[in-house]
Amino acid sequence: MSEDFDLNSFIGIESELKQETTLKTPKMYSVVLHNDDYTTMDFVVRILVSVFHKPGAEATTIMLDVHKKGIGICGVYTYDIALTKISQVYQLAAQNEFPLKCSLEET
Repeated sequence: MSEDFDLNSFIGIESELKQETTLKTPKMYSVVLHNDDYTTMDFVVRILVSVFHKPGAEATTIMLDVHKKGIGICGVYTYDIALTKISQVYQLAAQNEFPLKCSLEET
């Protein structure tokens, strides 16, 4: 009773499954901080360092872009990661009572 069982030959079907898989690169999104009149520059730098893992000098440069140009790009991420970063920014801003705005733009 220990015969090898082949389902394909049992039901009379011989088929080869060939599956081509092509991987598409995911769409990327820029996470952008927006300037306001209440959020401190120090807090923006702390957000950039803690949430976006930017070194201090780069965080300061981005913060100055936010201050002078009205917006600053924090990084480019896939959609899910970008939404997570934005959620973290809003959570920290709310905890510290700042109206910091953050958005994402498709690149």
